[in-house]
Amino acid sequence: MGVEEGDTSSSSSSKQELFFHLIKRYGAYLSLKISNLFSFSLYNLDIRSIGAVAGLAVAIVFTWRLLRSPAAPQNRRQKRQGASSSNPGVSSNSNAPAVPSDVCSPTDDSRAQNAVDEFFQPVKPTLGQIVRQRLSEGRKVTCRLLGVILEESSPEELQKQATVKSSVLEVLLEITKFCDLYLMERVLDDESEKRVLVALEEAGVFTSGGLVKDKVLFCSTENGRSSFVRQLEPDWHIDTNPEIVTQLARFIRYQLHVSPFKSERSAANVFGAVSLEQFFGST
Repeated sequence: MGVEEGDTSSSSSSKQELFFHLIKRYGAYLSLKISNLFSFSLYNLDIRSIGAVAGLAVAIVFTWRLLRSPAAPQNRRQKRQGASSSNPGVSSNSNAPAVPSDVCSPTDDSRAQNAVDEFFQPVKPTLGQIVRQRLSEGRKVTCRLLGVILEESSPEELQKQATVKSSVLEVLLEITKFCDLYLMERVLDDESEKRVLVALEEAGVFTSGGLVKDKVLFCSTENGRSSFVRQLEPDWHIDTNPEIVTQLARFIRYQLHVSPFKSERSAANVFGAVSLEQFFGST
């Protein structure tokens, strides 16, 4: 009885240690998750994030219940021991230690630990999920072309050529999947408009079905682009002109200022990035 009780106690202790190890790992993971959430802005804290944390808590409880195996009833162990001692025809090796069936072997512990490690492996979100999260589920987006979608940075350059950035295409197409996207730019002549539309079409921007040519708007002044944005009332506006970004800060919910140079935020609802694709972490 002494050996059996000692083994049972050892098994219980082993399971408790494993459970506490799970709790520690969950605590570390939860701290990292919360840190990541607050490393962005509060606007990223949505129902999905809270649900993910709650789901992990439920998974921990479920894992513990799976690992917990009830000990054999005391009277059943006594009956087995009495039966073996009352049968003289059965030879037994008094030196062989009794191994209760509910004791976890090192192999079982290793498998359980591997399952836990696999469970806590971070799942990399898709680009579509990142786009939705970063845009805070915004449904309408306006974006200038020069310096964001196009390689060119001035209307004068558009009089010669228009080139779509290959690095921005994937992000742009993801935005069009769930956002009402409008592209706009200041041009100096009709030929520049045609070059821009041809470049967008050849890049496949219009093939996804989320963006049509009617949603590519042109104007002759910077104030004209600002007027477009105010009329459309988007959830997000993306621009490279700091003056327009500052002017629109009180009218638009969120803005992204794209600039190769790091600058101070002009307002709490204005975010900065080197490029559109960098803002969504695709580069």
